[in-house]
Amino acid sequence: MRKKVLIITYYWPPAGGPGVQRWLKFVKYLPEFGIEPIVYTPENAAYPILDYSFLEEEPKNITLLRQPIKEPYKYAGYLTKDYKSMSKGLIPNKDKQSLWERILLFIRGNFFIPDARIGWVKPSVAFLSRYLDENPVDIIITSGPPHSLHLIGKQLKEKLNIRWLADFRDPWSAIDYHKDLKLTHASMQKHKKLEQGVLDQADTILVTSPTTKKMYQKITQTPIEVITNGYDNEGNTADIVPDEKFTLSHIGSLLSNRNPEVLWRVLGDLIVENDAFGRSFQLNLLGATSKDVIKSLQKFNLSKHINNIGYLSHKEVITYQRKSQVLLLIEADLENKSGVIPGKLFEYMVSNRPILAIGPKHWDVLPIIRDTNTGSTFEYSQYDEIKSQVLTYFEKYIAGTLHTNPVGLQKYSRKALTESLTKLL
Repeated sequence: MRKKVLIITYYWPPAGGPGVQRWLKFVKYLPEFGIEPIVYTPENAAYPILDYSFLEEEPKNITLLRQPIKEPYKYAGYLTKDYKSMSKGLIPNKDKQSLWERILLFIRGNFFIPDARIGWVKPSVAFLSRYLDENPVDIIITSGPPHSLHLIGKQLKEKLNIRWLADFRDPWSAIDYHKDLKLTHASMQKHKKLEQGVLDQADTILVTSPTTKKMYQKITQTPIEVITNGYDNEGNTADIVPDEKFTLSHIGSLLSNRNPEVLWRVLGDLIVENDAFGRSFQLNLLGATSKDVIKSLQKFNLSKHINNIGYLSHKEVITYQRKSQVLLLIEADLENKSGVIPGKLFEYMVSNRPILAIGPKHWDVLPIIRDTNTGSTFEYSQYDEIKSQVLTYFEKYIAGTLHTNPVGLQKYSRKALTESLTKLL
């Protein structure tokens, strides 16, 4: 008899971005391992990004439960035109925020704890309590952010004494954007208290990186397991031809604090010093890019080399990954970012294109790229080393030998990761 699992997730198709893929892919493969997934998700969510191509990947034979949600971000649109950017994490720098933006950030940070979806907790607990009474399952899973969904799991655990796994795609109180939300001391303490309650009452904590595991092991005795994100088979891409230009492509959001000026300086200097490089180089930006990043690119005279594409569907992104000459993986130079392993890393690794990664010291990405032989990694202080590596890639591009020879990728396939998940369930 198959085990039944109730998965409570905010992000589900047609949501776009990285947040939707983790559990969409797990749900895709769970039935192959004898587990029946039931998905609970909002009916009318105000997703900051939509990608209807993910609807094609939604399994047709699963039970999908939807309930209405009240979205405060919808009302923010009456007060500031940038509310969608703010909901994507593109929060303006402090000295560039309008009065309404400062007010909205204060309200968001101190009146909606842990996040703007807190109002969905009470009706969800009521609905799911009735549902589970008539349709019992073996375990419930909550995925955050938004971390308010963990409060649904906590209350169901208390009411029904059911097994509960809490999946942290990102940390809670240590998440980097809290500093932008103008939290009072009392608000931060409330975050930590709620987080501690989830950590202590869940039967298992699931995280996406070793650093996050170490951080949480210091404050809870609950068993913690690491299952990273991964890659999936994306159809036939063998006929994709690499770009004629020497293209460096960044896929995903480039926020104000994720702005590698050391790389922009390297590229600007190489354009001046190397005529062939200047004629061939192009920087592709796929996704939301902050105004601060654009200004930095202008400062280093890169404007005419930028192809600012914006958001594309996941299917289109896969094509860009396979045809780009070099793939950029950028993380903010912050200590609390060392445990962030972007989901796109794993799709990068199977693209057969080299990765140029720049991030914080002790970044969990570094051993993955090293051990799989899929690229090179640097810290923000390594101007000379980054410049040397870009030149090496360019010389291989000229010679027609720019590609990777990866090893050990299979363990990061979505199917293999789902098998690891089933062992926890």
